[in-house]
Amino acid sequence: MSDLFTQAAARDLSNAPLPERVRPRTLAEVVGQAHLLGEGKLLRRAIERDQIPSLLFWGPPGTGKTTLARIIAETTGSAFESLSAVLAGVKEIREVVARAQDRWVHGRRRTILFVDEIHRFNKSQQDALLPHVERGTVTLIGATTENPSFEVNSALLSRCRVLTLQSLDEVAIRALVQNALQSQRGLKGEFTIAPDALDHLASAAQGDARRALCALEIAALDTDKGAAISKQSVEEALQSKTLLYDKAGEEHYNVISAFIKSMRGSDPDAAIYYMVRMLEAGEDPLFVIRRMVIFAAEDVGNADPQALRVALDCLEAVRFIGLPEGVLPMSMAASYLALAPKSNAAITAYAAARKDILEKGALSVPLHIRNAPTELMKKLGYGAGYKYPHNFAGNYVPEEYLPDELRGRSYYQPTDNGEEARLKARFEEIKRARAMARTGEADAEDSQAPSGVPFDEIHGATKPNR
Repeated sequence: MSDLFTQAAARDLSNAPLPERVRPRTLAEVVGQAHLLGEGKLLRRAIERDQIPSLLFWGPPGTGKTTLARIIAETTGSAFESLSAVLAGVKEIREVVARAQDRWVHGRRRTILFVDEIHRFNKSQQDALLPHVERGTVTLIGATTENPSFEVNSALLSRCRVLTLQSLDEVAIRALVQNALQSQRGLKGEFTIAPDALDHLASAAQGDARRALCALEIAALDTDKGAAISKQSVEEALQSKTLLYDKAGEEHYNVISAFIKSMRGSDPDAAIYYMVRMLEAGEDPLFVIRRMVIFAAEDVGNADPQALRVALDCLEAVRFIGLPEGVLPMSMAASYLALAPKSNAAITAYAAARKDILEKGALSVPLHIRNAPTELMKKLGYGAGYKYPHNFAGNYVPEEYLPDELRGRSYYQPTDNGEEARLKARFEEIKRARAMARTGEADAEDSQAPSGVPFDEIHGATKPNR
């Protein structure tokens, strides 16, 4: 591939879309991203010193990720190679690397490899790229609208510096539009724009420069040369306000977070708003329902065990009827979960138990509750003294089940909310009985129920004890 700007100069851009024609070619032309490109800021210093590490540009669409990669290559005198992760495979990566090696051997010239939508590379493609980034054969600049910590493997991620690009504010969008109107590469001063039209365009672009410039170009086609582009023309160019919700971008996580937090905060109105916003933007309804299933267990839990059933029934209903009718059971489920009593006791219990496991390791299981499928194990005391709860009144007998080092530890802390209040009362009775048994004040074996035997004693010793 030839160098970027040599290639750009060699081809006729007159028929290219407006965003391509007016794309900034120097740092001075870039609008926005002052947190990276302002005087003394990280990226600007790296460019000026020609010390560019491998980078991952993470940000919403239309914020200049591709533009910055091109400018870096031009400013540092590097060769520029570009791949789309949607179209390229391991073969294309190897071809780029071969050219980069050749450049370095024969001209000591660095190659910047720009990978658009790098989050779409699968593991094998990322693995194919990794050693060449590690050795410096190519300097990688990846662009992604999706959180790289979720989609870029840790080995590649650790060799790149992640830089977050921000949506352009309305001031920046206005500046871009005015520049496109006057630029000889743009609309060449043949149009102006009415103030209310500029205001509407800057707002409706939602921080996306490409969207603003495409709409400007379409509106100009509806305007006589020398006239001002009207708000009506801009509105017609935009057609409808595209929802800011890139399924592979940060806003995806913002909206799903708002949906979950609205249900957690018992606000069905907000929950349904964010759910509809996701669905109208094209989100997979099964993704939304999966979050509701998780929420039912994590945030409602035993305060209303029916909540999990509601979420799972919603899943079955949507699979059965699909959209658009599927929005009805989804709205039912979202509102039910939002108004259900809440308890996070399940997840806090898990977290507390996991903390002990990570800190203390795999502690020995008490002998009396170990499985004893062989005579040797029985002679070693496995299963000795186990009390079968169904042999006791109330199907309960005070017993120790945790490892000795954790005796008395309590992970599950039920709340007073909803059905969990009943479980809490039961749990407190059990804990009192267990505490009395520990001090010798109670002997639960005095109150035996009719004898029973465990399943594994009926069906064979190879079955694990229950």
